[in-house]
Amino acid sequence: MEEQIALADRMKLIKPSPTLAVNAKAKAMKAEGADILNFSVGEPDFDTPPHVCEAGKQAIDEGFTRYTAVPGIPELREAIVDRYAADKGWKYDADQVQVCCGGKHGLYNMAQALFGPGDEVLIPAPYWVSYPPIVLLAGATPVFVPLSEEENFDLTSDNLNKCVTDKTRGIILNSPSNPTGSIFSAKALETVAQMALEKGWVIITDDIYDTIVYDEGPLAHILDVEPKVKEQTILLNGVSKSFAMTGWRIGYSLGPKHVIAAMNKIQSQSTSNPSSIAQKAALAAVSGPQDFPGKMKESFLPRREYIIGELTSIEGITCVNPSGAFYVFPNFSAYYGKKFNGKVISGSVEMSGYLLEESFLATVPGAAFGADDFIRFSFATSMDAIKEGMKRVKEALSKLD
Repeated sequence: MEEQIALADRMKLIKPSPTLAVNAKAKAMKAEGADILNFSVGEPDFDTPPHVCEAGKQAIDEGFTRYTAVPGIPELREAIVDRYAADKGWKYDADQVQVCCGGKHGLYNMAQALFGPGDEVLIPAPYWVSYPPIVLLAGATPVFVPLSEEENFDLTSDNLNKCVTDKTRGIILNSPSNPTGSIFSAKALETVAQMALEKGWVIITDDIYDTIVYDEGPLAHILDVEPKVKEQTILLNGVSKSFAMTGWRIGYSLGPKHVIAAMNKIQSQSTSNPSSIAQKAALAAVSGPQDFPGKMKESFLPRREYIIGELTSIEGITCVNPSGAFYVFPNFSAYYGKKFNGKVISGSVEMSGYLLEESFLATVPGAAFGADDFIRFSFATSMDAIKEGMKRVKEALSKLD
């Protein structure tokens, strides 16, 4: 039967999140009895800290279950301001903070408030899967800045300049990066800052993985490299990755007052406030002990070393050692063009599908991140799973001819 209700034209521009689609398929196969090892999920394999959970329970017990202010409860916004002042030395006021329903929601609010038809937004590639569709939903055009594996996926003035036009309105930075785990160098950030100052760009810096960094010393950040860009910079962050709170759905954005006010208008007519209960839990996370991310890193480090060692020991596989987050992004292109049972592995989608169907390994194809040569593995899973997973990868690749 032909569908009677026509969809909006904007639906032709976007696709469902491929990471969530892979995760859903893996869960369905597991429910049917398959021994699935899931390397696709982008969340820590830790429980939310007990004191954070208790704050959420207390909120329920105290009846804190009604609407709150659209941009978030004042005490949480103040706590975010205090946290940035203490940790970074960056000064904000509470009305420069919006609390939203996860980091993705903050990005959406920002794009709706700032971008429109005729605007171009620079997105370094590989990129997080949601950046392009969120820009498209605002009516703007994503312009991809290709990054090189040979340069550890760092930005350079050459690849940036090739993508700039008189329509360029802003740039999205994600460091540490999903999917590569790479960090932009201070030199790269200085280049971006100077171009932004000269051309009046908006800088959107997605810092959701900023507490999961393996390199020694402070994380390079554009506000430290060039403080002058603060008034044209939007910070995006949240508690999802730092405190294993992905399901609580609390993100936050910081920026100039008029931009946050515009984002609040968008939020007021879409979701209204984030969950009252989750906000109280986030308050406990932001204002309480900050040792939890360090504990996660202690577990992530040996996993990172093991998975990198195993992947790079496979003939033809190369992989940049991630400086942050909990992903590896190995290059599988040496195996493209090979066959299994007469079926050609022509790219990352086929390779990821092959690993899932034949080896029960859930990964995410690099094509979803704008980099078809690669496959993303999350090492936010147990060491036993990683060891078994790498064994299955080797066996699967050995079957190709």
